[in-house]
Amino acid sequence: MPEFAPILVGVSVLFLLVALYSGKIRAEVAFFSAVMFLTVFGVLTPKEAISGFANEQLAVIILLLILSDTIRKTNVMDSLFDRLFKSTKTQRSFVARMMLFVAPASAFFNNTPLVAMMMPYVHSWSKRNGLSPSKLLIPLSYVTIVGGCVTLVGTSTNLIVNGMAVDAGFPSLGIFDFTMVGLPLAITAGIYLYFFSDQLLKDHKDALDEFKEDWREYFVETEVSIQSTLIGKTILQAGLRNLKGNFLVEIVRNDRIITPVSPLHILRSNDRLIFTGGLETIKDMIKSEMGLSLPKTCETENLSDVVEIVLSYNSSLIGKAVKDSDFRGKYDAAIVAVHRNGEKISGKLGEVVLEAGDALLLFAGRDFYKRATENAFYIISKRQNVLVQGRKALMVILGVLTSVAVSALTPIPLFTCLLIVLAGTLLVGALTVTEVRKGLDVNLLVIMAFGLAMGKALTNSGAADFIADQVLHYGKSLGPVAMIAGLFTVTNLLGAYMTNKAAVALIFPISISLAQSMNLPIEPFILVVAFGGAASFITPIGYQTNLMVYGSGGYNFNDFMKIGLPLTLIYITLGTLMLSWQYGLF
Repeated sequence: MPEFAPILVGVSVLFLLVALYSGKIRAEVAFFSAVMFLTVFGVLTPKEAISGFANEQLAVIILLLILSDTIRKTNVMDSLFDRLFKSTKTQRSFVARMMLFVAPASAFFNNTPLVAMMMPYVHSWSKRNGLSPSKLLIPLSYVTIVGGCVTLVGTSTNLIVNGMAVDAGFPSLGIFDFTMVGLPLAITAGIYLYFFSDQLLKDHKDALDEFKEDWREYFVETEVSIQSTLIGKTILQAGLRNLKGNFLVEIVRNDRIITPVSPLHILRSNDRLIFTGGLETIKDMIKSEMGLSLPKTCETENLSDVVEIVLSYNSSLIGKAVKDSDFRGKYDAAIVAVHRNGEKISGKLGEVVLEAGDALLLFAGRDFYKRATENAFYIISKRQNVLVQGRKALMVILGVLTSVAVSALTPIPLFTCLLIVLAGTLLVGALTVTEVRKGLDVNLLVIMAFGLAMGKALTNSGAADFIADQVLHYGKSLGPVAMIAGLFTVTNLLGAYMTNKAAVALIFPISISLAQSMNLPIEPFILVVAFGGAASFITPIGYQTNLMVYGSGGYNFNDFMKIGLPLTLIYITLGTLMLSWQYGLF
């Protein structure tokens, strides 16, 4: 290993911080690049660079995601939600039921598929009871986050930290080692959300309502065909100034955007007219004899359903222009409108570069629900067709719960139990090999595996020990409780603006070095990284469930900060006290 290894690791960490915070480089690409850089310069061996892919805890995460996806593709959960929430009529009563039923479920099932299953139900329940979904979607995300922190398997963050601990030579944490701290934190968070979420959250229209009623942030693009009767006419002569329910925002001619549009502007063939307005009136315009058509990127022939989706945090569509996404070919649906919170979208629809959290309005065909089985997006406004029989889904639920119980009470690893359940679902036909392949979140696997490699590089190079020594030098007089509070806060802040997986990968080696330097128990210094990384409440980008509800709820960053900052302060304070009390650090 080169003598300047700590400098190389520092450069890599700085690169990761900048890349992840700016969002200019995808997380998996940033981690891959950093690890390859360190491998080329000898800080990591090739075996160490890829050893994360063989980590048992990462395999457990992937198995849980695949099995949870099986449950998501059935109406079993919809029927269950109806029974649990049907009698509720107010925002508070719905939040209380989520804490009683959804939070415990998220302790044993991955929270990302759980939120994906709940979101359409939250939308439909809100409409039936005259409430805005924005009053419930952030509480839904938060409830699954705090519920997931109650057990080892409730969130991928806990499993990643446990995987790093095992890699570092420490014994694996038990499934319920998180419960003594996580359960009081979850109960406290539930009380906070019950009393304050309604007052702190604004009454936003959701994306589908804005599409139908308030087109200030959506746009639809039409094209003047070469046979159009509008060619050579001014905007005024063409009757495009006072259209009922529509407004002509801009004209795109070649690569030039014309805005504002003058009433005397003369139309030409192939002009792209960008309208805001009601969906039905746009359809009527296209069907009329004006000679307007939708561009090739959103041809709607044989497409009938209007569906709203939200792009997932690790979607393969992120970074692609609409015209290059091949959305029609892949999913039998056409993108006809884009909604991006807090940002005005301009220009040709086909050239809009998609981002995580974008809400898209689609015209969907009959095959859309069959093809929309991967993790590229979440369907919000319309439930998916039943693709898995309810009885088989119940078998999967019982299999996962049995796996957790067996691994907690016997020496049989959770990985082995889940592998048996997966094999069973394949044998009975509840899952096919193709669905397993589509459900495999490769981007997440890459981030986690190379995150483990970055942790190993921090340890190998001595950078973790160096940072720990410096922290100890300046902060030893503050004591171990202050150290726990500091680690909790730093991990949480990094996770809020980078992603929690990146944060725990960087902080874990430093936390362990601090514990060893101070001759303190290791376990609280492992747990604090997990809790700090998972408890991401103040931004939509820190945790995948926050990003899922961000666009659909019509939220902005300030909404998360307003409700999430007090909860974060409560969580850090109480979490620090609970960890310190449990492990005798006072």
